[in-house]
Amino acid sequence: MTSAEHTPERPDGATAPDVQDAPARRGRVRARRAAVMAVPATLAAAGLAILTAEGALGVQFAISGMPFTVTATELNGTGFAQFGGLDEMAEGSPNAGDTGGQVLVVTSVIKNATLSKLCQSVDLGGTNLVIRAGEGAQKVSASDLTTDSTVLTGDAAFTNIEIGNDASTLNKAGPKGRGPKGVFSQQSDTVHIANLRQTNYATTAGVFKLPGLKLGFSGSGC
Repeated sequence: MTSAEHTPERPDGATAPDVQDAPARRGRVRARRAAVMAVPATLAAAGLAILTAEGALGVQFAISGMPFTVTATELNGTGFAQFGGLDEMAEGSPNAGDTGGQVLVVTSVIKNATLSKLCQSVDLGGTNLVIRAGEGAQKVSASDLTTDSTVLTGDAAFTNIEIGNDASTLNKAGPKGRGPKGVFSQQSDTVHIANLRQTNYATTAGVFKLPGLKLGFSGSGC
């Protein structure tokens, strides 16, 4: 007996859709991407919660796949948002390894930020490229500062924080502080982080001012 003989018919005589088509259709939907969000704590960065999301990209350019370290003695910001994302390397990147060229990140957006004693370093294999700024009276300042991180630590405090928002509805950090629909997120009016340390894969800003900029090579990073 053929499968067609088992196919149910509607009252009007039309053949009902094959239920086996549904899994096939669902299988064509891309559901590989995950979103990560760092839940805040007042004394230390807390754990990461991983949620499934579609198309959660933290930046709109291909990352190199080389992580870099950022430290600051103090960060102060107004208009803070945070949600999960997935950064992509250029096709065929030698840094892809077994990741498929994708890095799961926490995207943090601050509308206006200042940082004291900023240090950024990247390990080039045997030597480090190091950038320092804001070590004097003037602080580093940035607008629409966005960082894609895999590690973030420090002593943090927030005002008027909201946790559990849909990332597409965030409004405290402006248009750049909104993420994909269906992604877990958080936002607050202000953020303060002492002893900040991040492992980042990307940073963008509308304006980035680096007073007292120093760039050079060193045997050690930040």
